[in-house]
Amino acid sequence: MNPETLEAQVVIVGAGGAGLAAAVVATAEKGLDVVVLEKRRKTGGNSTMAEGLFAAESVVQKRMKVDARRDELWRLAMEYSHWKLNARLWRTFIDKSGDTIEWLENKGLKFKVVPLFPNQVPLVWHCMEGGGTATAKVLEKECAAAGVRMLKETAARKILTDRKGGISGVIASAKNRELKIMAKSVIIATGGYAGNKELLKKYYPDYSEDMFCRGLPHMGDGLLMAIEAGAATEGLGILQLSGPNFPGNRDCGVVAQEPNTVWVNKRGERFVDEVMGYNHWESGNALTRQPEKISYSLFDERIKQRVTDEGIIKGWGLRVLSGTKLTDLDKKLQMEVAEGRVRIAGSWDEIAEWIGIKPAVLKATIDEYNAFCDDGYDRLFAKDRRYLDALRTPPYYAIRCQPSFMSTIGGIKINHRMEVLDHQDNPIPGLYAAGVDTGGWETDTYNAILSGTTYGFSMNSGRIAAENATEYVLEK
Repeated sequence: MNPETLEAQVVIVGAGGAGLAAAVVATAEKGLDVVVLEKRRKTGGNSTMAEGLFAAESVVQKRMKVDARRDELWRLAMEYSHWKLNARLWRTFIDKSGDTIEWLENKGLKFKVVPLFPNQVPLVWHCMEGGGTATAKVLEKECAAAGVRMLKETAARKILTDRKGGISGVIASAKNRELKIMAKSVIIATGGYAGNKELLKKYYPDYSEDMFCRGLPHMGDGLLMAIEAGAATEGLGILQLSGPNFPGNRDCGVVAQEPNTVWVNKRGERFVDEVMGYNHWESGNALTRQPEKISYSLFDERIKQRVTDEGIIKGWGLRVLSGTKLTDLDKKLQMEVAEGRVRIAGSWDEIAEWIGIKPAVLKATIDEYNAFCDDGYDRLFAKDRRYLDALRTPPYYAIRCQPSFMSTIGGIKINHRMEVLDHQDNPIPGLYAAGVDTGGWETDTYNAILSGTTYGFSMNSGRIAAENATEYVLEK
């Protein structure tokens, strides 16, 4: 099939948070002729699951008298990573972040700054009314008004280069046609490779089949095309972990992460302070060290009754607020008993047999934990005494949990201008990348203190990439 030829100034591959932000800047603000290629039927990508984004010195923080200084937060990010981050890239991101909140507010979006976990300082998580879905709708509408050619269900296949190594366009395919889109610049924003098991196995040594993706199963198209075009890589093998977790049943997943539950591995041993459930990424790290990367969340009838009648202690962002009553929990637990993923029993011996360990082993773990509760001090992991609740009221419950992740992070090496770099750290002329396809802005563990970094980086890097791509196109 001979490809149909189109012409544009910029092609944006992917219409998630980064791609939509880039498209709005390039068209509505800079006046360029832009084609956006989106593989799925809908725009937004993983950004539709986001609740908020990171920012420093924003108008929202200033209105709320929140002290969140760029210099201090930049240094916090660098020190958290032991200076493994790209310092100039992070500085560019953080300096842009406050302006991006105002940019979005001017489009009608409303924000409030909220904590991700108790006593979080500083407050940097800017949550939007309607979440990332509302943001994607606003940006897509602006793209349409500005004349963006949004080609949905159209997958980019290859980035074209000229004889000098610069970008000349993209080959793409749709259901009934092949496209050759000639352009001076390409921005890659395809959302990572969370759905590509081969790449996960290659780049993430701790990957196992029990890990499940809570985000969209992106296949790494942008990463693979960039590598083929000569791009270097950076930061491959980072997952935005969210575990221990429970696939497919919200209420079971919520109660399993309550801070007053007990988590044991397949040997029947506690392996972490369960309050770490507030920090999904670090508790996910702890879980991936355990045998088969499986854990069991244990609790008794008293805890179950409390979350049913009084509400949960730990919320899940803004989707499930602290204090939410899990009124359907009994029904949800029984559903999972039938599936073999939950066990309800009159004794810990029965729970131990279900897990596959000797009853004496689990009894020793529970007896030790109950003694810690009686003493008001967890001698093993120093768990906050507020959450030390002895498990003595049958029936007893066990929920089998697995590690999960929202997306991959890292891949294409970029500089602070979002220019894609080759193996000599030179920019590939006309090629840019944004969002989680890129590396250098996150290390092995997501920094929960700087909440909203992933979505924040996607929006900001998309804007920055479009600004610099525009400059390149107009100068060429």
